[in-house]
Amino acid sequence: MEFKIIHIQETDSTNRWLRSLESKDSGIIGLTEADYPEILKSLELNQSLVVWAEYQTAGRGCGTNTWESERGKNLTFSVLLHPDGVAANRQFQISMQVSLALCEALGRHIGDLSIKWPNDIYWRNGKIAGILIENRLQGTTIRDSIVGIGLNVNQREFRSDAPNPVSLWQICEHEIDREQLLHDFLEALNDCLGRDMRTQYLSMLYRRRGFHPYTDKDGAFMAEIADVEDDGHLVLRDEEGQERRYAFKEVQFVI
Repeated sequence: MEFKIIHIQETDSTNRWLRSLESKDSGIIGLTEADYPEILKSLELNQSLVVWAEYQTAGRGCGTNTWESERGKNLTFSVLLHPDGVAANRQFQISMQVSLALCEALGRHIGDLSIKWPNDIYWRNGKIAGILIENRLQGTTIRDSIVGIGLNVNQREFRSDAPNPVSLWQICEHEIDREQLLHDFLEALNDCLGRDMRTQYLSMLYRRRGFHPYTDKDGAFMAEIADVEDDGHLVLRDEEGQERRYAFKEVQFVI
C-alpha cells in the first residue's frame, strides 16, 4: 500500500482534518478546492493518506481525554485507511494491527514496550503513545478508518495533569528523527494490515501475567488478564476465579 504524506503546521485535530475529506461520486477522496486546491489535484483514487501536524490545538485521545504535545517535538498524525472486507464486528483487528505496527517502529529504538488494552503503547509504566480509531461503516463492513496517533518523541517535559507520560527523548536522552520514525511506522503498518495479529497482540499486552489492581463501577479488585475477545472486550479473572467482561471505559487500570 502506498501512503501519501501531507505535512502541515497546525490544525485543531488531524482526525477531524481527515474526516472533513469529501467522498465524491467518482470515488476520488478529495478536499474542497477552496481549502486545499494543490492537495486536491494530487490525490489518487482510494489512496491511503497521512496528515502529520506540527501542532494540534485540540488534539484528543479516547472519550474526553486530551493529548499534550509540544509544538514541533512529537508525532501527531492521522492515517486514512480503506480496510479490505473487515466486518464491522471484527473492527478490533485494525486496533491490534496498528498497535503492533507502532510497537515494531518504536522497538527499533527502545525495549520494554507493551500494549495497554485496548491500544495505548507503554514503556514500562509510562504512556508513550495513544491511538484513536474512528471507523465508518458501509453495510456490515468497514468502509474506511481514520487512525489518529499521538507519539511522544522529542518532548523533554510534560506539564499537563496526565499521570504517566514518557517520551523517547526521556528514555534515550537524544533526539529521534521524527520523519524517519513515521516512515518506519507506515512500513510496519503495511506489513501488519490484513493479517491475523491476535496471538502477537495478546503476547504484548501490558500486565499480561499475574494479578494486578483494577477498578470498575463496583470498586477496586485484583485480577489477571484472561483474554481479549475478537470484538475487543477485555476479560479479567479475579482472585475468586470469576471472569469479568468489559467494554472500553468500563474498567480502569490502577497504576
